[in-house]
Amino acid sequence: MTVVDETKTLPAAAPEAVAAGTGAEVADPVEFPDRPRPIGGLTRSGVLSLAGAAASGLCTTVLLFGELAPLSGALGFTVTAYLSFLLVYAVLTGLEEDRQAVLDRVMTVVLWTAALLMISALVLVVGFTAWRGREALLHGNFFTQDMQAAGPLDPLTNGGIAHAMLGTLIMIAIALTITVPLGIACAIYLNQIPGRFSRFVRTIVEAMTALPSIVAGLTVYATWILYLGMQKSGLAAGFAISVMMLPIVIRASDVVLRLVPGTLTEASEALGAPRWRTVWHVVLPTARSGLATAVILGTARGIGETSPVLLTAGFTAALNADPTSGPMISLPLAVFNFVKSPEPTMIARGFGSAAVLMALVLVLFVVARVIGGRGPGHQSRRQARRSVRASRQDAARFEELHAPRLSLFKDAEAVEAVEDAVSAEDVSDAPSETPAPAPSPAPRHTPVEDTGETD
Repeated sequence: MTVVDETKTLPAAAPEAVAAGTGAEVADPVEFPDRPRPIGGLTRSGVLSLAGAAASGLCTTVLLFGELAPLSGALGFTVTAYLSFLLVYAVLTGLEEDRQAVLDRVMTVVLWTAALLMISALVLVVGFTAWRGREALLHGNFFTQDMQAAGPLDPLTNGGIAHAMLGTLIMIAIALTITVPLGIACAIYLNQIPGRFSRFVRTIVEAMTALPSIVAGLTVYATWILYLGMQKSGLAAGFAISVMMLPIVIRASDVVLRLVPGTLTEASEALGAPRWRTVWHVVLPTARSGLATAVILGTARGIGETSPVLLTAGFTAALNADPTSGPMISLPLAVFNFVKSPEPTMIARGFGSAAVLMALVLVLFVVARVIGGRGPGHQSRRQARRSVRASRQDAARFEELHAPRLSLFKDAEAVEAVEDAVSAEDVSDAPSETPAPAPSPAPRHTPVEDTGETD
């Protein structure tokens, strides 16, 4: 008699061995109930492990930097404390959990740390810029006047950045007008029409992504101003900004269009829709939210450029609303001009201009998200009501289209009788042809009452 450990599962060949008559008696394997491991949430042991690891890491670093090792520096102290914290936390977690749980807990702490660092850096940049520019932002003339009648020694009650805000809006509008249709169309071409030329275009787009901004400005300056003889203007600056935005929009849009499920396009083409209708009615609405994000990425890249604007639009302290003639200034160029001055009022104007630029980018981002809507499969309340209303209209139109067919179907016998009469007259008018006998109607089946009698 063979003794089998019930705590281990049997191999697949064991039942075959028993069925073959080997004489070995095999016990049934014991099935342990599956107990899923909780992934998220805080537990008492987890909180205690975090607190203990933090205290242990801090004490270990203090001993290393103060007593045991000749170490110094705030950055080295922080890095050593964090690495000690991770090591102690992994050891404490390993006392209760398995290896996979330990890796999961440690990576969760690392990711939370990275997220906190990014948020802290963002808050620091935005907060420092707004705090340094608070003196200029509190004056209304800062948003309504230009710097034509104000100098470096004038107080903040004189002058403003109205000319820079208007110039930035005009330049970015020109760049978006050029970039959005070309970028999305190129991304659709790369996604829907694969081939050698599309691979070549994708390579060029990827190479243009790393194009320095000064090169884009020099290209437009050489072609538009030197070769064609045009003057520096906001239109030329819009061309230069569009050169910087175009590869970003194409790459981001291409990635978004690749995420559209192939089953949607296959279903559309299976119903007989041409390629352009599939792209217009299926692919683009599905990827609308991602395309809005792609446009925002390109806008954020182009709206902060300084060197192309300086080369192609020049510099001015007056308000110019005509993008085709005369120099024009943007907010990044105004920030550069204000901050390089040693006067405190000009520096405050520079930081105020930077705060306005960040607010402008935020407003454009919100507008793009509203236009783009939610992702595929997620509808807002307005979109849901619109879909229900469209469905009701389609149902009503479907009933109206099918109502006449029902009336014609009811009068089908009368129509057939008229057609038979007309065909009979045509046959009688032709003497050389033998008229074909009219088909006799099919006899109706009359049910026979069952009387219970047999022959």
